[in-house]
Amino acid sequence: MRNFNYSEIKNQKWDSDILGLIAAIYKEAGKQEMYLKQKPQELKKLVEIAKIQSTEASNAIEGIIATSTRIKQLVEEKTTPKNRDEQEIAGYRDVLNIIHENFDAIPISQNYILQLHKVLYRHMNNPMGGRSKSVQNYISATYPDGHVETLFTPLAPFETPEALNKICEEYNRVIGNMEVEPLIVIPVFIHDFLCIHPFNDGNGRMSRLLTTLLLYRNGFYVGKYISLEAKIAENKDLYYSALSQAQHGWHEGTEDVVPFIKYLLGTILAAYKDFEDRFSLVETKLSALEMVRKASMYKIGCFNKQDIRELCPTLSNSSIEKAFRNLISLGEIKKEGKGKNTYYYRLK
Repeated sequence: MRNFNYSEIKNQKWDSDILGLIAAIYKEAGKQEMYLKQKPQELKKLVEIAKIQSTEASNAIEGIIATSTRIKQLVEEKTTPKNRDEQEIAGYRDVLNIIHENFDAIPISQNYILQLHKVLYRHMNNPMGGRSKSVQNYISATYPDGHVETLFTPLAPFETPEALNKICEEYNRVIGNMEVEPLIVIPVFIHDFLCIHPFNDGNGRMSRLLTTLLLYRNGFYVGKYISLEAKIAENKDLYYSALSQAQHGWHEGTEDVVPFIKYLLGTILAAYKDFEDRFSLVETKLSALEMVRKASMYKIGCFNKQDIRELCPTLSNSSIEKAFRNLISLGEIKKEGKGKNTYYYRLK
């Protein structure tokens, strides 16, 4: 089994891109702290939107699908799962809620990771929930012609418990000693977790939940208000490309984790920028018309009612629809399509 020594991270030379991303994230995190003190009530609505988006996006990345209405009902616990996909969605919701409410009381250890994985599968009759993998797994790609290619072979099952325990120990040691910058250690830990691939199923979802947990525990709360999972889903190909680049040489300890660090830090910074955009819409007292007008200015190309609702969480559906009608009559936006396929675009 390969060796893990996170102290070596501090000896690496990081390029200006990574250092710039880290500086920008700290700046945005400081601004977010100030914003939260100014408008705590308005921003609470962003939390519920982010939960729904995170649950939907993280499961969709793995091909687990349900309608937006069903996902919203499941996240708000207004219904019970009807099928396997909905059971997996409900499990993700439960783990996300635990992290939101108890992140400071969840140590980074193999035992707690196994417990969270068990919760992920609590709505299913899955005996492997909360247990490390029992058979060798592979990271593979299926191509349009049907052939499957193995992209990466994770650790063998017999090596997995020791490796998972080791990366937790290394993470806790360098964070506890303040030896290494957290925004560097977090992507390294998540990358190692994905290369170990400790479970028969649920590794991708667990990696995204652990990313949120690690960020919260280090004072970066953007994932509470803006879905990191949705940001990843928007650029899923970039996620897999960065992961693939960083996996070469992992078993020998010669991997270059920089592409994955840059990808994850870029995603975190993009989420902070989204938070700032949304805060600017609730910062001052604007009419519903002005809020929707301002929100539409952030959109390039087509947008729908859900896009505006995310930017204007304090507005009701009827207020948004009325604002749309007014903006259409003023010749500022145009409506196309019908029903669920309705979309709008700016004319000015």
